[in-house]
Formats: sequence, C-alpha cells, structure tokens
Amino acid sequence: MGSDADMEDYGFEYSDDEPEEQDVDIENQYYNSKGLVEMDPEGALAGFAEVVRMEPEKAEWGFKALKQTVKLYYRLGRYKEMMDSYRVMLTYIKSAVTRNYSEKCINNIMDFVSGSASQSFGLLQEFYQTTLKALEEAKNERLWFKTNLKLCKIWFDIGEYGRMIKILKELHKSCQREDGTDDQKKGSQLLEVYAIEIQMYTETKNNKKLKQLYQKALAIKSAIPHPRIMGIIRECGGKMHMAERQWPEAATDFFEAFKNYDEAGNQRRIQCLKYLVLANMLMESEVNPFDGQEAKPYKNDPEILAMTNLIAAYQRNEILEFEKILKSNRKTIMDDPFIRNYIEDLLKNVRTQVLLKLIKPYTRIRIPFISKELNVPEKDVEQLLVSLILDNRIDGHIDQVNRLLERGDRSKGMKKYTAIDKWNTQLKSLYQTVSNRRSLIFPSSGYYITLSSLSSLSERFLYHFAIHLNLHKLKECCTLVVVVFKREV
Repeated sequence: MGSDADMEDYGFEYSDDEPEEQDVDIENQYYNSKGLVEMDPEGALAGFAEVVRMEPEKAEWGFKALKQTVKLYYRLGRYKEMMDSYRVMLTYIKSAVTRNYSEKCINNIMDFVSGSASQSFGLLQEFYQTTLKALEEAKNERLWFKTNLKLCKIWFDIGEYGRMIKILKELHKSCQREDGTDDQKKGSQLLEVYAIEIQMYTETKNNKKLKQLYQKALAIKSAIPHPRIMGIIRECGGKMHMAERQWPEAATDFFEAFKNYDEAGNQRRIQCLKYLVLANMLMESEVNPFDGQEAKPYKNDPEILAMTNLIAAYQRNEILEFEKILKSNRKTIMDDPFIRNYIEDLLKNVRTQVLLKLIKPYTRIRIPFISKELNVPEKDVEQLLVSLILDNRIDGHIDQVNRLLERGDRSKGMKKYTAIDKWNTQLKSLYQTVSNRRSLIFPSSGYYITLSSLSSLSERFLYHFAIHLNLHKLKECCTLVVVVFKREV
C-alpha cells in the first residue's frame, strides 16, 4: 500500500488530468461535427452548438465551431442565422484567440462570403459593417484596413464607384498625419490604397486623376510594397501612357508590371507581356521583348505564342501573315478589349512599313498596285499616302487622274503653294462680306465659292485638297478653307 505522499501525488495528478480530458472531449465533438457537414448539415450544426456549450469559457474550440457554423449557414442560404452566429464569433476576437489566428479566420470567412457578392448585395453590406464595427472595438487597425480594402475591391468589381470613393476617403484618412499630409511611415498602406484607386480611374478613363495618383505612387520611396501592388500600379500606368499614345513610356511600364507580377506569381504577368509586345510594335521598335532574360521563358506559352508569331510577322513586314494571325487567334488577341483598341494602329504601322519599302525603288508607282500588295481598298491606300506626305515621310504628290504616286518632285507644287497662300490672305477680307451668306457666284468665271471653318470639313477631304495643290502644310497655313467647284451650266 502506498504512502500518504503517494496518495497526494496521485490525487493531484488525477485532478490535473480532468481539464485535459475535457479538452479532448471538446476536440472530439468538434471533429465529429465537422465530419457531418456534407451528409448531415443539421446534425453538424447541432454538434457545433454543443462544442460552444461544452466550453466553460470562450476559447479556441468554440471559436472554430462558430466559424464552421457561419460557413454552413451561408451554404444553406440561412443568412439571418449566419449573421447571428458571426456576431457571436466576433466576441471571441478580443481575448479568446490570438490576433493572428482571428485575422486568418476572419479573412477566410470574408473571402468565402464575398464569392457571391453580386447575388447578396444587402448581406454583403451587413457582413462588412458588422466586421468593421467589431474590429474598431477590438482596436485591430491592421485588419480594419485590410477589410476596408477587400470591401473596396468588391465595389470595384461590381462597378459601385460611389461606394468605393467613400471607403477610399476613410483609407486615405487612416494613412495621414494630424495635419492632413500623408504619413510616409505608412508607405506600404498608401501604395495599396493608390493601387485600388488607380484601377478605378483606369476603368472610368479619368486620365487626369490617374496621372496624379500614378506620379504620387511612384514618388513613395519609404515602402517595400508587395510586388503585386506595384504590378497593378505599373499596369495602369502603361494603359494611361497608351491612351496618350506615349508608346515608349507604356512599354517601360508594362515591362515593369510584368516583372512585378512574375515575382508575385500572379497570372496578370501574361497579359502585361502581351501589352508589352503591343506597345513595342506601336513604337516601331526592332527589339523583340522575348529576347530578354525575363520574358524568354514565356515565349512558348500557349497564350503568348500568338503574340510571338504576331511580332515576327510584324518585324518581317508580312502584312498578309499579320492579318491571318489576328483572325486565327481571336481568343488570345482580339477578345481582349484593351488590345482590340489598338489593332487599327498596328495595322496602319504594318501597312506603312510595307508601303515605304514597296515604293522605295520607284519614282512613279500606281495606286492600284499598292492596293493589291497591301490587301486594302484604293481609298485606304490614298488616305495612308496623304498622311505620309503631310507628315513628310514621303516626298511626292498624288496624280489622281492617272491614279499614280509621283515621288521626289515638290518644285511643281511650290508656285501653287505661294499663289494659294496669297489667295488665302486676300480671302480673309472677303470673308467679312460673305460671313452671313452660304456662297458667292461669279458669273463671268463660271465658279462659285463656299467658305467654311476648317473644323467643319472632313479630314479626308482636306488631305485630298492638299495633295491636289501639292501643299504639305495646308493645316498650318490656312485659317480658312476655300472650296472651289466648277459650276454646272
């Protein structure tokens, strides 16, 4: 028989094991309930409620059980019970569980519920308001900030820009000092706010605001942002530069966006690589972006392959092959609205290069022949020739009677240029006389003259008028356009 001391030890050990056995029972109850979720959801709900009841005070197993309850009620479409359970769960975050664990669980539930944001707008609003209120009470600023960012992203995805702006104001305020200036110590948070705001202005095509934020974002040097955030900022910057037709700047931004997304393992890297190829072609660069170390591994990616073929045809000036690739790769190229916006510019670039190469050996070349080689109607060839002549990329003029481009002889047109310039000066005084009349008829000459503002005439007509007169700077020299028609007798 053991001593009294042995009995005391035994008794002490026995009493110490009792809470551990209780914890094991609670844990078993939790996992048994979790096992019923798919086959017997009602049984699972009852089991999770029992887990909460079994805990003498709020602790981790009760928190886990409530988390599962919230998700299960959501799946069953019982949103009122879901919100009731969620409110109870949030009371645990102050002391029952660690901050890191509570943040992880709340983020998990937010992602779970946000998956069908468009289907339950009211629920989503109630869910996030409840979460934000609880986080304010718990003084969890970090999760409050992240939660507002998530909500902002949801409103962005469904086009609720008014709601976005309200949240953005709160987020900006949280990143400011007392004097209202940005707190550079919160540089990483500021960049996250700028990233979502820049996306909004990109989508709404507010380039003025976009440029301001873009420049502010790039000026922040005190932060080490997540590469995904810098990827977003750079991608939107590239789109902004594209809208302004600043192709080299756009190419730089798309390349930086690609590198950042690649570092973050984000699939947007493929899109940005496509946009980089697009910008490179528009700036008429001879550099193949896939020759670089960063982009080379993606050269044979199924989504990228069409773009690599496109740039190869572009650099070889193979217009028919270029158009064929566009038609046969609609999904990877033409179905992207952003790329589609610039296809006409691309085609014009390719046609320009082919045309310049085609006419190089000739002093005179027939427009129908150029039309056949470029695979475009004659009127499009004529329009392209006119624009190249006016841009001083072709030294020559169009003979419309014989359907010819005549190169390298501007002298014929210089006398006409001087005469028309003088004529234009004289007509300025005449304009005052006829400003309230539509035309003047001159019986002795058989002509009538119509005066109109430059803006009221089509650009194509102006181009043709310029070529007939061999004037390469018509728009610069004329304040009025005088259209002379032979009067029919």
